[in-house]
Amino acid sequence: MQRTFIALAVLGLTGLNALAAPVQATIENETHATRCAEEDNVSLNLSGAAIRRFRVEALPPAYLASIDQDRTAPDFTNCNFDGGAHPTDPRHTFKERRAVLHDGPRWQIVGITLPSFWRPQRVPLRVDGRRDRGFHMIQLFDKTGAKPLEALVMYPSDGYWRIKPLPAPRFGDGVYGSSFVMGPVEQAGRPVATITSIAIDTRPSLRFMLKFANGGTARVDVREVSEARTALDVSLEPGRKQGPRFAVLRSMYVEADNADMSEVWWKTAPDAAPQTRALPEVSKLEAAEVRFGRRIPSRHNTSAPDIRFGDFQSRSPR
Repeated sequence: MQRTFIALAVLGLTGLNALAAPVQATIENETHATRCAEEDNVSLNLSGAAIRRFRVEALPPAYLASIDQDRTAPDFTNCNFDGGAHPTDPRHTFKERRAVLHDGPRWQIVGITLPSFWRPQRVPLRVDGRRDRGFHMIQLFDKTGAKPLEALVMYPSDGYWRIKPLPAPRFGDGVYGSSFVMGPVEQAGRPVATITSIAIDTRPSLRFMLKFANGGTARVDVREVSEARTALDVSLEPGRKQGPRFAVLRSMYVEADNADMSEVWWKTAPDAAPQTRALPEVSKLEAAEVRFGRRIPSRHNTSAPDIRFGDFQSRSPR
């Protein structure tokens, strides 16, 4: 009887340990070379068939305290466009518009319709029950300081997100760098996620609810906006014909000192020693957490944040 009890106890501990084992994502590099600092030539795919939840954070680059000047001006050297639409993009025209969708004590949410955009989708939107549609950008401003500061922008028509921490006062409004797509990512000239509707609730906490064309959904909870980080907790429900890829990081890399991200830092388990590799040396890796960033100050978007993905979780067994 005692042996049976011990055996069951060991089995139980083994099962608990198996459930608690860290979930890894596979990161694959599909970056191509460019000399244009305004082209998103970096594509890093994150995949894992069992991954349903994760956190994505924007973090100040490690060198931020050592710099006083932020270089934010665009650089179209070696580019075949000069600030307009990329020449290979389709061009759909719209009536330009700006609408304040929410203005509370903590957050301001603004919708922007651009005069032209590369995709024709006009995604329905609901903010605290108020319905609207047709925005190309949804901007989130934090109102805790002397003036509202933008910390997040998402693009309903192609599913892109950009996030950044609140800037240190010496950096003004701060600057974005890398972007990412989350959900059922497909190729349509570039990686996109086709969203069919968005609901944003500001109470009791800020949350985005997305529905995708393949029937999948995503819940994106805004957990923190501060100078230390902007953090999103993401929960996914897969839809039809959905592969293991759940996110793509998009960025720019010309060389180590001219890049929005130039290296990959990762851990194979939460308590494992960190590993670092320059972006051109990355092919494929398995990670329990991964950070895309810079150790060398860039002459392009110098204060732009690193982007970290981690806390990967699979669906709990029923």
